[in-house]
Amino acid sequence: MDRAIARARGLETDAVEPFRRIRQATQSLAEGLSEADLTVQSMPDASPGKWHLAHTTWFFEEFLLCPALGGYRSFDPQYRYLFNSYYEAVGPRHPRALRGLLTRPGLDEVLAYRQHVDAGVGHLLHQSLPAEMAARLELGLHHEQQHQELLLTDLLHLFAQNPLRPAYRALPAPAPARASPLRWVPVDGGIHAVGHAGADFRFDCEGPRHEVLLRPFELASRPVSCAEWLEFMAAGGYADAGLWLADGRAQVNAQGWQAPLYWEERDGVWYQMTLGGLQPLQAAAPVCHVSYFEADAYARWASARLPTEAEWEVAACGSPIEGNWMDSGALRPLPATGSRALQQLYGDVWEWTGSAFLPYPGFRPDPGAIGEYNGKFMSGQFVLRGGSCASPQGHLRQSYRNFFQPWQRWQFSGLRLARDL
Repeated sequence: MDRAIARARGLETDAVEPFRRIRQATQSLAEGLSEADLTVQSMPDASPGKWHLAHTTWFFEEFLLCPALGGYRSFDPQYRYLFNSYYEAVGPRHPRALRGLLTRPGLDEVLAYRQHVDAGVGHLLHQSLPAEMAARLELGLHHEQQHQELLLTDLLHLFAQNPLRPAYRALPAPAPARASPLRWVPVDGGIHAVGHAGADFRFDCEGPRHEVLLRPFELASRPVSCAEWLEFMAAGGYADAGLWLADGRAQVNAQGWQAPLYWEERDGVWYQMTLGGLQPLQAAAPVCHVSYFEADAYARWASARLPTEAEWEVAACGSPIEGNWMDSGALRPLPATGSRALQQLYGDVWEWTGSAFLPYPGFRPDPGAIGEYNGKFMSGQFVLRGGSCASPQGHLRQSYRNFFQPWQRWQFSGLRLARDL
């Protein structure tokens, strides 16, 4: 990648500003929160905010400073065990489901850990980095941006468990709006190239670039709205077993799903828990916090289907990568605006696709622990595209492949419909 090569030639100072900015953005997300807010873990899939602050720091220490900075001394050797996430090659780690029991180290010590590692990276950036280490630095920054989004989604899940429905931040009031009419945008079939192209950063699972054969199809102009989801619910969508995959039906029965996660009906009015607390449901905004199973059932009810990830990527080709990101401060999906044929491809809500998260033809994971980043999860997951209102601006691209298990709902996940032509 061109930026890694540039740093390897002694231009590492080009990375100082992005490193400082991204690291500070993570800490800014934690400002105003109590140590209790940042310590509690609301479910095994989520992690405490304090753990996110420490784990992203551990990543730089483990994969960059220890191998590349001569004479580096770790802040605390025990952190190698406490803040490893899933890297088997690094060694044993604290169980994921028990991260909320880590009352120690305290928040002050975790912040001191961040300062210690940041100082080490600062020294390293004034040296001539080998290309491999420069690439790891860039990977670490994108890894931290992923955890910025996870920090927000995990905090939302935490606060939703509190009967007081507290707000993470005061959010700007959304302007009244109606959802733009849903239109169908035709996309030509044929042989198309998909996967990351060029020398800019990508995660390993975004390549190699390869060709796919698509039949002609059409894609909905915008994601499904909350108002449309209410119609699905009123029509008995959650009760109609014929709409659901067997595993999805089992989840509906076991979990008692009757609406998306965080929806509450009070005196006949629907509300939604947001990062700004409990708010009236915004009917024109994209529906979010639905699982793959729910998205698939809705598509069947609407006489449509979910697009494949290749269809989504081909349709998105040429569209600007702009949208309602974390940086906007809205921190919730907003109604579609503008006149583009395909609206809200990026930002607002992640869009479930009908594609399993599998390796592209020719995929090979990197050697060593870094190779565990994505490849080991290519089983039992489905791909989402586009990003959400909690995604950092500049982090995403057309080829970005997010993935979650089909029953998971705590991310800002929605859907866009597709149909065969």
